[in-house]
Amino acid sequence: MPTIKNVGVIGSGQMGGGIAQVAATAGLNTTVFDTSADAIARCQATHDKLLARAVEKERMTADEAKATKARLSYVTDFNALSGSDIAIEAVVEDSAVKAKVFAALDELLTADQILATNTSSISITEIAAATKRPERVIGMHFFYPVPVMKLVEVINGLATDKDVTQRVIDLAESMGKTALPANDRAGFVSNRVLMPMINEAFYAWMEGVAQPEHIDGIMKLGCNFPMGPLRLADFIGLDTCAHIMDVLAEGLNNDRYRPCPLLRQLVTAGRLGDKTGRGVFDHARA
Repeated sequence: MPTIKNVGVIGSGQMGGGIAQVAATAGLNTTVFDTSADAIARCQATHDKLLARAVEKERMTADEAKATKARLSYVTDFNALSGSDIAIEAVVEDSAVKAKVFAALDELLTADQILATNTSSISITEIAAATKRPERVIGMHFFYPVPVMKLVEVINGLATDKDVTQRVIDLAESMGKTALPANDRAGFVSNRVLMPMINEAFYAWMEGVAQPEHIDGIMKLGCNFPMGPLRLADFIGLDTCAHIMDVLAEGLNNDRYRPCPLLRQLVTAGRLGDKTGRGVFDHARA
């Protein structure tokens, strides 16, 4: 199997930027694409800052940081992705948006190049249907923050070729990750198990079983979780949690996965968690 040497990343936000940083650090030529020049500039500035910090903390040498920077290209020209052995999509978690990205990638890249999505919950088979190469489409679900979290959930669509799966597993491991496979069902494994637990924590709060800090404390001390489910919801983003629960409800055809009414209410109020300064908890005062 040919070794993947050139990686294209579509989306320069927290996930896309993190994936690009890890790929370049692992020795892969990496092209980061975004439609926004401002977003690309922010991504490059973030990489410069994080690499400088890594040198300062002696996690890499100055020469290694310089070499990593040299492997990173930042572009707003979609055609610059044409030389990628694999294109990893990391745009907004919206199936219509992803379908447009994959249709465009399918036109740009040759038949032997791999198309991967960082989706955390949307069907790989559905995304692959936007292309003429469903056998070369796969899920490559990284976790935030990408440079820190070791797992990559590798998800096969209905038609994904076994050779593609193995190449992506090998790629993830070359990036210092542990790659674990899953099949294409709503939420895959991680969010199929995690999100209903978070949703149930909202129900426990809504029904007066306990206050948020006590729910989180019980789960941390009793179940050895590093972070309580409600604090984790704030970290992920309450809007993201609600969206994934809706995906589970639709994909599994079961309304028991619908978001807790209190979770929806907080999202409607704009209390989305860390990114807005307030969610379940008030982070502006933290």
